[in-house]
Amino acid sequence: MNGDGANMTGTDIGGLRFAVLGRMRAWRGDEALELGSPQQRTFLAELLLREGRAASAAEIVDALWGAEPPPRAVGTVRTYASRLRKLLEPERAPGTPSRVLVSVSGGYVLRVPREALDAARFQDQVAAAARARAAGRPREARELLRSALALWSDEPLLGLPGPRVPARRAHLCDQRLMAFEARLELDLELGDPDAALRELADLAARHPLHERLSALHILALHQGGRRADALAVYEETRRVLAEHMGLEPGRELTEARRRLLTADTDAGATPDGPHEPVRPARLPGGLADFTGRAAAVEEVCAALITGEATVVVSGPSGVGKSVLAVHAAHRVREHFPDGRLYADLREPDGRPAPTAAVLGTFLHALGVAAADVPDGEAERAALLRRLLAGRRVLMVLDNAEDTGRARPFLPAPPGCAVLLTSRAKPAGLPHARLTDLGALTPEEAHALLARVAGEDRVAAEPGAAAELVEACGRLPVAVRIAADRLAARPSWTLGAFVERLADDGRCLAELRTAGMSAEEALAPAYDRLDAHRRRALALLALAEGPGFSSHTAAALLGVPEDEAEPLCESLVDASLLESPAPGRYRFPCLFRLLVRERAGTALPPAERAAALRRLLESAAARARAATGPGAAGDRLLAEAPELLAAAEAAADTGTDDVALAVDLLCALAGLLAYGAYERELERVAPALARTALRLADDRSAGRAYAVLARVHASAGRFEELAAACREALTLSRAEADAPTAADCLVLLARYAVHTGCPGEAYEALAEARAAYRACGDRAGEADVAGALAEAHLALGRTDRALAAAELCLAVHRRRGTGHPVAAGLYRLGRVLARAGRAEEAAGRYAEALDLFRVQGNRLWEGHTLLRLAEIRPDTGRDAGVDLLNA
Repeated sequence: MNGDGANMTGTDIGGLRFAVLGRMRAWRGDEALELGSPQQRTFLAELLLREGRAASAAEIVDALWGAEPPPRAVGTVRTYASRLRKLLEPERAPGTPSRVLVSVSGGYVLRVPREALDAARFQDQVAAAARARAAGRPREARELLRSALALWSDEPLLGLPGPRVPARRAHLCDQRLMAFEARLELDLELGDPDAALRELADLAARHPLHERLSALHILALHQGGRRADALAVYEETRRVLAEHMGLEPGRELTEARRRLLTADTDAGATPDGPHEPVRPARLPGGLADFTGRAAAVEEVCAALITGEATVVVSGPSGVGKSVLAVHAAHRVREHFPDGRLYADLREPDGRPAPTAAVLGTFLHALGVAAADVPDGEAERAALLRRLLAGRRVLMVLDNAEDTGRARPFLPAPPGCAVLLTSRAKPAGLPHARLTDLGALTPEEAHALLARVAGEDRVAAEPGAAAELVEACGRLPVAVRIAADRLAARPSWTLGAFVERLADDGRCLAELRTAGMSAEEALAPAYDRLDAHRRRALALLALAEGPGFSSHTAAALLGVPEDEAEPLCESLVDASLLESPAPGRYRFPCLFRLLVRERAGTALPPAERAAALRRLLESAAARARAATGPGAAGDRLLAEAPELLAAAEAAADTGTDDVALAVDLLCALAGLLAYGAYERELERVAPALARTALRLADDRSAGRAYAVLARVHASAGRFEELAAACREALTLSRAEADAPTAADCLVLLARYAVHTGCPGEAYEALAEARAAYRACGDRAGEADVAGALAEAHLALGRTDRALAAAELCLAVHRRRGTGHPVAAGLYRLGRVLARAGRAEEAAGRYAEALDLFRVQGNRLWEGHTLLRLAEIRPDTGRDAGVDLLNA
């Protein structure tokens, strides 16, 4: 049952055998084993039914307790594992690794041969029967099926607890029922209707909506000469289908009735004469409380009605593609009077369903007898197109791994249509119409929450309701699960549930009910990826903030940007990433949480640390480069959330890369010139300072406090500015960090001016100028001149202020045309205005205004317009109107 265990024999594992097709039991040789508590039995059953695939600790906890595990659930699972190891391998020496119940990557795998489990033997014998039947050996096939069915003793997994057990039980029961059907078909084929009738009456009564069983019951009665009873079974089945499902009888029942009416006594024969074409109605039922998506539904319905041959509904996992497609298919059913066909192209275990098998199912539904279905995929596709010619049939192909899976069904003949759902965008499908689904709108998500959880309850907490749907990413499956949990817990407030979802580490665990799980809805998209893409997603998920750029992707992946962007675009095409703008990316709702949970196996710690270091280095370099005008400033503003998030993550994790994070923080302080991200910088700067102090990196701590002082200066909080400056100054002087100390002295000088003590600024500025000069920082010297101009102006020394302001501007002009030049022009304008030289002041203000506009700096554009208005009221007023209307 496992890659390692598949070659083991019963002797290799001490003669262990297991039974789940009834009450769960186990033996070592002839000795029956006591398997412990019900939960311990469920743990063992979960591993057995995974057939050698590993289960994580979280998956085991979910299988045992669902959404509300006990406080020490993982510890309890470890206890169960330890007890089972002692039970299954009593001869194992202490300290020796288990060969049967093996720990792997934080989870467990059970390594036993297939023949050790009755469910596996059952499946193998059913498969062998199918091969014997296909080879023309029906009697051998029947005996194999009888042997397989004899393995069952009762309802499978009888008495076991756990939220996943019902689904496991139902799957096994479905397999048993299909084996019964195959054996009953062989009874009829071999001319033994009496043997079949003994079981068919009971099975058909217990499964009244199962058309195949009813059809076999009819044929068995017909073969036994009981034609009237057979007609009565048909009429009763037709009535039940109409009342409970709103459906007409399908192909198998229709064919059984036709045989009755033509007095065909050979259950295997098909008359040569023409008969009424079969009109299949195979759509699954739609959701009774389908909510929202009005525009998307109308788009899909209009495309199908107006004759689009192929319509694709794409989008990330959990976004509601299947639900929308089925809903739309029911809406347009009258436009396809010759039938509606449906197939899920994904098996229950997540693997793609064989295309040939899907084609065979469609051919059966259209009335083709099993013996007449061709073997090859291409031949089946050709026969399907011939049968659909001249008819109006809708084919719904759900959960295609990629849109190429639809090619054997295309081109649909005129009048027919294919409605395909897939995470992938259409590729190579000519003339396909695409509807790409994203998250619900806030209004749609709110309506779904209210419809399921209760209108009054949601209306009573509108704020919490809005937070709740956002915490669910407005993902339909997540909102529905949250609403279901609330509906089942009337004493919970929405606000309390929001608090539970706020913890990223438990959010996905909270979004789980007995019948649905957000993690299970999202996981197939990740689990089917190759190792290269899993690693890429794990690295990209390290990016903090609402999204990330192609620059960030390149840094995290460790590749050039011209390699990173095509990879990200391919992930967008697969609906694993979204692209809100060219070169910008983000994870679909909640998907990043799943990727982060599973990144442990895809991303070793050393690789994670290296990626974060590359990110910080790249981010700091980009932030320093994006201090110029126009596009550079726009880029800094656009990327600021992810860059700030990267710096904050370094503070939160206490990484040794704190010096790099502070480099990034210092570069991001340029955002203050735009009046942007003050609160974020105010939050991150002290956090990084504390982390740096904890790591004994006093230099970085001093620089972080200097940034905090700049934040306070920008906000006009002068007392806080002084306190942060003194912290920074103490640390930077101790570390001989002259540039940071000089920056703080300039800020303290401005503090002195703004608090009415301009004379106290001169000593600080003299020390700052000496420090800047010593390290060759001409821009710093220019800043000193600008601060001197403010001090001179406050003391009424306009001539000295004018000289200092002109010197400041001249130095910055020689260095470039960025914000410092515009700020220098603005400062010179102020000095000229105070000196009574209004026209010259207006000229400087006009130059500054042009530069601020080029830089996209709306804050300083507004300041400059106010100064212009003081000198030229008409000009300032008109410009102000332009600013407000922009």
